[in-house]
Amino acid sequence: MGVRFIIAISFFGVLYAALILGLYNLQLEKGDYYSARAASQNQSADILESKRGKIYFTGRNGNLIPAAINKEFSSIFAVPDEIADKKGAAEILSPIAGIEADRLLKMFDKKGDLYELLVKKAAPEQITAVKKSGVGGIYIDGRMMRHYPMAGSASQLLGFVGASADDEKMAGRYGVELFYDERLSGKQGDTVGDKIKNIDYGEDVVLTVDRNLQNESEKILAGLTEKFEAEGGTVIIEDPKTGKILAMAGNPAFDLNNYDKSNVKLFLNPAAQKIYEPGSVFKVVTMASGLDAGKITPDTAYYDNGELTINGRTIKNWDLKAHGKLTMTGVIEGSVNTGAVFAERRLGHDLFYDYLKKFGFEEKTGVDLPGELNGSLKNLKESARDINFATASFGQGVSVTPLQLINAVAVIANGGVLMRPYVNASLEPMVIRRVVGEEAARQTAAMMESAVEKAKIAAIPNYRVAGKTGTAQIPDFTKGGYSDSFIHTFVGFAPVSSPRFIILIKLDKPRATLAGMTVVPAFKELAQFVLNYYGVPPDNLIVD
Repeated sequence: MGVRFIIAISFFGVLYAALILGLYNLQLEKGDYYSARAASQNQSADILESKRGKIYFTGRNGNLIPAAINKEFSSIFAVPDEIADKKGAAEILSPIAGIEADRLLKMFDKKGDLYELLVKKAAPEQITAVKKSGVGGIYIDGRMMRHYPMAGSASQLLGFVGASADDEKMAGRYGVELFYDERLSGKQGDTVGDKIKNIDYGEDVVLTVDRNLQNESEKILAGLTEKFEAEGGTVIIEDPKTGKILAMAGNPAFDLNNYDKSNVKLFLNPAAQKIYEPGSVFKVVTMASGLDAGKITPDTAYYDNGELTINGRTIKNWDLKAHGKLTMTGVIEGSVNTGAVFAERRLGHDLFYDYLKKFGFEEKTGVDLPGELNGSLKNLKESARDINFATASFGQGVSVTPLQLINAVAVIANGGVLMRPYVNASLEPMVIRRVVGEEAARQTAAMMESAVEKAKIAAIPNYRVAGKTGTAQIPDFTKGGYSDSFIHTFVGFAPVSSPRFIILIKLDKPRATLAGMTVVPAFKELAQFVLNYYGVPPDNLIVD
């Protein structure tokens, strides 16, 4: 009996000693590791532990397609206090982590630093190499991080989650990730030991962007920039009746999952954060204004001599031709510069300027995206020179963003009403104001339709299509005046009887002279896709 008791006491004594040893090992010898792990979790908490909300694209039938999600990745981090030979460790880990040895050494030499992230999303071969290296104080841990299933698709629209140059806090940067960061991120939890508690989950954000329309827009834009060796371009598809953005593509784009390898200039959204002189697309705004004010009609005629001189400067038509007697509809059909000047003169400078403001060219559109820029009417506001108003009538000397431009032309497609564009599907359509009357909008749309029918390039069989090109010279900010480079734009909508969509295609500095060779065929291709995609019935059937 005594022997059994002694054996039992001895057995439990050994277990107790093992437990004490384990606790010692956990709390003392591995204390730095677990503290570092907690620090790791805490630093990534606003992505991981608060369960950042997802971002979705919308499908045609209302189905949701993930555009930004949370995914677990293996990360490699260091506990500097546990690294005995810091210089040797830096040299061994440099090729594995892809960080210069000198920089690693500085990271390891920080006093009181319990955590240094070496590789955020480690590849399998990096993990294997770390394990084989045998370097102490280096650990591999699972971390939930932001992942973009479609990589570079809608990159400027979506933005990304990352640290800033000013701090290491992981948060939404650029695009939707930034604009809706507070909603998406929820509340960061509190670190208690090696756990995080009191977390508020972030909310999901569903976008109005249709995945298939976005994909087709990006494909067409990529082919367009490559074919004509352009510097870049922009495509926007909008529902003119509501302001919903159905697609927003910029080229060149970047890989959202590897944004740190891209030039920061690519992070700006060219649709809302870049301004340019639109060129002849602006003529439809001039005409709609003149029609609404009762100063012209579609049949108002004038005589075109091919050029006119104002304030010592000569304005010529793009084709350098004199067209003789022309109606205002003929001006839009032929994109005649002198005709736009005629319409502006009939309207008067003050009234013309007032209409441009009503169309939204002196204010931001109010889109729910960060960093939206505003175009400029500075030349008209600060100077009453006739030449400034003359060139503004055909889109030179004034500047816009692509989003401002498509939203203004959408006024014509929407019966004269300006809408607020938006990308969050939970928002409701919002009317900004009535800009022109229904009749003026209808007449302008008819003039644009006539231009498409006459040029034929953008025409789609059995559908009424309205549109206008713009081939604008790019200002030379060094020498003054204009350079030899151009920006091509086409804005069009269909079907004219009840517009389902409006499309803007913009191409920067292409190796081609006229927009009719570049953006117009691209518009036709994209418009046909949208019509088929939505199953829009024809509104121009020809019956024999």
